[in-house]
Amino acid sequence: MAIRIGFYHLQRSSLEQALPRLLEKVLEGGHRAVVMSGSAERVAFLDAHLWTWDPASWLPHGTSRDGDAEQQPIYLTEGDGNPNGADVLLLTDGVVSQQLSAFARCLLLFDGNDEAAVKAARALWKDWKERGWSLTYYQQTERGGWEEKARTAEAAREGG
Repeated sequence: MAIRIGFYHLQRSSLEQALPRLLEKVLEGGHRAVVMSGSAERVAFLDAHLWTWDPASWLPHGTSRDGDAEQQPIYLTEGDGNPNGADVLLLTDGVVSQQLSAFARCLLLFDGNDEAAVKAARALWKDWKERGWSLTYYQQTERGGWEEKARTAEAAREGG
């Protein structure tokens, strides 16, 4: 079975605005997630942000500082792995995992206002398409939702 990867092109909101909402959807679907980011400092920032982003929301998560990774529904890390047995991987800050096959689904989030990030996402799309992986490209709408704009033949066959 092909790896299912969604490319999420942020245009209207920042990663900090979009990430919590995507994580809520992951948890609502009964899934566990790993959020991989570019540095330990970024992990610490996202950790604090997820606790405070919306007073009416609660996103249970942890980092290596908290320990007990296997008990965390959402695990934030700069490392490449799956310490909490997650089935969904979210890639941020331009990081790329070498452990994609450890997950059922991957969401690659990139900033559409950063030309280098867009260029890197295009290169990954091309590379991963050549590998025969199931890719879907979502672009952020004016209202902050997601609209599917493209999918590979593999994704069309799988319906995802």
